Amino acid sequence: MDTPRRILIVEDDDSIAELLRMHLSDEGYDVERVADGRLGLAAVERGGWHALVLDLMLPGVDGLEICRRARAMTYYVPIIITSARSSETHRILGLELGADDYLAKPFSVMELVARVRALLRRSEALARNARLEAGVLSLGGLSIDPIAREARVDGQSVELTPREFDLLYFFARQPGKVFSRLDLLNQVWGYRHDGYEHTVNTHINRLRTKIERNPADPKRILTVWGRGYKLAEDAL
Repeated sequence: MDTPRRILIVEDDDSIAELLRMHLSDEGYDVERVADGRLGLAAVERGGWHALVLDLMLPGVDGLEICRRARAMTYYVPIIITSARSSETHRILGLELGADDYLAKPFSVMELVARVRALLRRSEALARNARLEAGVLSLGGLSIDPIAREARVDGQSVELTPREFDLLYFFARQPGKVFSRLDLLNQVWGYRHDGYEHTVNTHINRLRTKIERNPADPKRILTVWGRGYKLAEDAL
């Protein structure tokens, strides 16, 4: 029998947390809930989670800080942010910090459960693909190991966030192919976050600072004006 997927809920509203716990448990997930940001951060750092449902407005440590700290860790866990803060600014900030999805309160519990399922399917598919493609990808001075989730540039190890690594690996598997920002949101982030395409720009710029000799004149990740981005096939 398969081990149940473990879901962590960090939510200080008892009624919302119990509703989420009940519905996710009915789906067969092993669910744990904490109501305090400090406890939530400690639980995230402890690891072993397959998904994180994270409220923004928490006592102790807020959800954005937990998201930021989670994305600085070596292991990757899909994150869905839920918040009464429905402004575009908070949505964009959450996505740029590495959240996989964002639902504004009040939301449909069934929609959240469906999104958790979709995120877990995507995460598991990426893991399977990495196992199938265990070989290191090498291109123009880039070396990417999908199993160890390590990247090297001209022989030097570079520190990438999980999202930056996924983005670079996605490009490296299809060098020369142009992807629009919506393509990248759909394929790398896992959802079509309409209106937040500039999240891609932010991650592209950060990635360029780590893998380009001169980020202002990139030779690896190229902008194709009016169409999107591509990884140069002959990048040096």
